[in-house]
Amino acid sequence: MKTFSIITEADARLLDRGSTVTLSVGGHITPLALDTLRERRVTVLSPVPSVDLAQLAPAMPVRRVALGGDHTSLALKAHLLTHLRQQGLAVTDIGTHGTEAVDYPDIAAQVARLVLRHEADAGIVIDGAGIGSAMAANKLDGIRAACCLTPTLARYAREHNGANVMTLGSTLVTAEEAVDLVRIFLGTPTTETRYLRRLQKLHALEDSQ
Repeated sequence: MKTFSIITEADARLLDRGSTVTLSVGGHITPLALDTLRERRVTVLSPVPSVDLAQLAPAMPVRRVALGGDHTSLALKAHLLTHLRQQGLAVTDIGTHGTEAVDYPDIAAQVARLVLRHEADAGIVIDGAGIGSAMAANKLDGIRAACCLTPTLARYAREHNGANVMTLGSTLVTAEEAVDLVRIFLGTPTTETRYLRRLQKLHALEDSQ
């Protein structure tokens, strides 16, 4: 089976219809080649790069938390900040601290970067619904952000999906509910090999564009 580091349209047109080829780790397919490969029904196999599975699991135990939220989050963020510090956790509050409107992607990115730089073991981002912040944080390679609005989602986000950032909707959960969600999220490890293997495949997708 032929292996390519890059597949151009010219390469794709030379491949037999219905054949199978392999793309090397970090390899690339040009946009025009993608169309030609589909038309010729060529299958391209992309190997999963070797990664230490244990390194993909979110940090445990969580001792440092990056916390941020937009202008809708002030009351809930303040409540969580107090709670987390009472639990003995080191919390970096990146804002916002006032009622002037801010854009959730900016806050989510700041929290995510602290997690990526290992300056925080986990991140929490709050906006009105929690959805936009999850989308924004997930744009950064290495971040797995999940919107957690129920205890089951908070547990599954960590146990099954290895989330290292959780997002909350200030209009959808009460302060008491948020405390419970944060407790579950931060206290649940990712340990099972089958879940870690799936995280490896998620990691591989970051380099597959």
